[in-house]
Amino acid sequence: MAVRHVREVPEEPVGAGEGVSRRVLIGSDEGPHFAMRLFVIRAGGHMPLHTNTVEHEQYVLAGSADVRIGDVVHRVEPGSVVLIPAGLPHDYRVVGEDDFEFLCLVPNAEDRVEMLE
Repeated sequence: MAVRHVREVPEEPVGAGEGVSRRVLIGSDEGPHFAMRLFVIRAGGHMPLHTNTVEHEQYVLAGSADVRIGDVVHRVEPGSVVLIPAGLPHDYRVVGEDDFEFLCLVPNAEDRVEMLE
């Protein structure tokens, strides 16, 4: 069992994209089936087009972004729920003046990332 406050988890920059960071709230060493991460993309930031070999299940906490999944762009905002199937190209572009924050849950399996941009 793990109980902690998000402020206790170190924020680490994500090499891809611009203005992107994450906190691993529950890692694969703790959760038997899923990892939970908190991503922040700063206002004006983005994550380039890429694929992952595992699905992503996401819940938007703050800000707005255009999320491209395959060939479709979705405007997401707080309360939006997003499912990105494994292998489907996707990217994120922050919309507006606020940082974009979302929880991202992924299965504890090998995740190979391929950058497409």
